[in-house]
Amino acid sequence: MIRSGMAAEEQIREPATGEILARVARAGPEDAGRAVAAARLSWEKGDWRHATPMERAKVLLRLAELIRGAAGELAILETRNTGKPIREARGEIEMGADCFQYYAGLLPAFGGQTVPVSAPGTALTFREPIGVCALIVPWNFPFAIASWKVAPALAMGNSIVLKPASATPLTALRLAELATEAGLPPGVLNVLTGPGGTIGEALVRHPDVRKISFTGSTEIGSQVMRWAADDIKRVSLELGGKSASLIFADADLEKAGASISGSFGNAGQDCCARSRILVERTVYDEIVERFVEHTRALRLGDPLDEETQIGSLISPRHRDKVHGSVQRGSDQDAKLCLGGRPKTGGAFDRGSFYEPAVFRDVTPGMIIAQEEIFGPVVAILPFDTEEEAIRLANGTLYGLSGSLWTRDVGRALRVARGVETGVLSINSSWSVHMEMPFGGVKRSGIGSDLGPSALEHYSEQKSVFIAAD
Repeated sequence: MIRSGMAAEEQIREPATGEILARVARAGPEDAGRAVAAARLSWEKGDWRHATPMERAKVLLRLAELIRGAAGELAILETRNTGKPIREARGEIEMGADCFQYYAGLLPAFGGQTVPVSAPGTALTFREPIGVCALIVPWNFPFAIASWKVAPALAMGNSIVLKPASATPLTALRLAELATEAGLPPGVLNVLTGPGGTIGEALVRHPDVRKISFTGSTEIGSQVMRWAADDIKRVSLELGGKSASLIFADADLEKAGASISGSFGNAGQDCCARSRILVERTVYDEIVERFVEHTRALRLGDPLDEETQIGSLISPRHRDKVHGSVQRGSDQDAKLCLGGRPKTGGAFDRGSFYEPAVFRDVTPGMIIAQEEIFGPVVAILPFDTEEEAIRLANGTLYGLSGSLWTRDVGRALRVARGVETGVLSINSSWSVHMEMPFGGVKRSGIGSDLGPSALEHYSEQKSVFIAAD
């Protein structure tokens, strides 16, 4: 693991208190080169890539159990490093463990095929690892998304450089320690801490890196694609979102109106957040009232408190950015029904807490209906027809996730096919399922994490023909 021996240090602050939580190495381009060299050496040595699928699966299973054994420690570390409620952190750590277990089980059954061809002979396909993979992870779900990427990449026999976000590297470092304890050979998993601007570019441009998997903003993802194009690197991108929740009058209105977890989970710092609520006009006022009522009942507080439902935003700078978006919404005459200001007083003054904001009377062209705010801000818009609902849902640059609330099966199928998004939940706000691909369309990215198809993204397919004569 390349994570020590660097002269410069980076201070990691606890979002809920503003205090220094840890100090980690501040890597630079030269350190990125060292990490890639270590990964390349492990790749050439071949202990991991030439291990049998069953041998690799056993290591992944041991890692899953080690994660579960350290789940309490990891959850507290994640909560203190991100500001998210401890209950959310526990679920994400468990999901990480499940991810390694899932790919350990899937791996032995994943391989090539025997293919009938017209020529006399036998045709085979093989699934082979790509090589050195650079995995770049955001700050909002550090452990979960690292696991989504590391597990299938390791399963296929690749060597990895993992780049966590500069603000939230702590559980990635602990993951690497647990992977070593599980029996992963030296150099297969390397963790680089420090600023993404310099390290990320160095990794993407490095000629020995063959695959980039990036989760982050659409702006940076576009730059990653440009850098990767020089070497024709394999690229997977999971980027921004402005997801819609479409509520029809025939839906279970209590359930739909209470679906605030899809909007305010992780304090809205979620690319899947249902930040646009599209409501059929005949039930618009009722849904606004229900949504405001459930939002008002949310408990903001200490992320380590078991009762807390919304913790701190990641930083004062990000809180100010979110507040600026709220002010622009008010300036454009959207009606602020609730919240929309920093939470102050007592312990709140030390952190980056923000009261969830609910806007009504929003029009499609408003900034709060178009731009990804990445905070606890919701815009509620009316619609009159099914066709208008689909048009509004598709009326942004993004297409990552979303929800649809209706009891009409035919409508559910029509709207599900009509909405341009990579993930859609019907009568639910649950975006992520381990067994299903997760990714977006339009400017929300290319490729996907999770599901069996993730193994395809971390492998190359080779065709071999054996002549019979």
